Amino acid sequence: MNIEQFMQGYKAAWEQRDESLFVALFAEDGEYHNTPFAVQRGATELAAYWQRVKLQEDVHVAYEVLASTATGGIAHWHVSYQVASEELFQIWAQSTGTHLVARNPGDPLPRMVLDGVLKAEFEGGVCQRCQIWWHSQPQTT
Repeated sequence: MNIEQFMQGYKAAWEQRDESLFVALFAEDGEYHNTPFAVQRGATELAAYWQRVKLQEDVHVAYEVLASTATGGIAHWHVSYQVASEELFQIWAQSTGTHLVARNPGDPLPRMVLDGVLKAEFEGGVCQRCQIWWHSQPQTT
């Protein structure tokens, strides 16, 4: 696996909201660092974390590979999605560095935009370690 193949799989897993596609990208003891302070290890934790994408609709993922080596790579990624549940909205709103969007009861849920960088390390044809750094905000019209 190389960074281009990984990003193609990452895009497919996110847009299809499929935890099995996500888990298949990683080694049995693979690590996904979704923030600098949180890590999911192994298939069970990876799949459980990826469940949150099922609370997103109309997901669009774009990426650009910035660097590629035989054992890893770096990519810039951009995601937009429609928040599909109050549960996801509350997860986002309570995340470090974000604040509740001004919403009145009954207002539609926002469309979110995420922009980030991903660093992946490969071993044995799968990802051993993936780290992401990202920022999210509601999409403005």
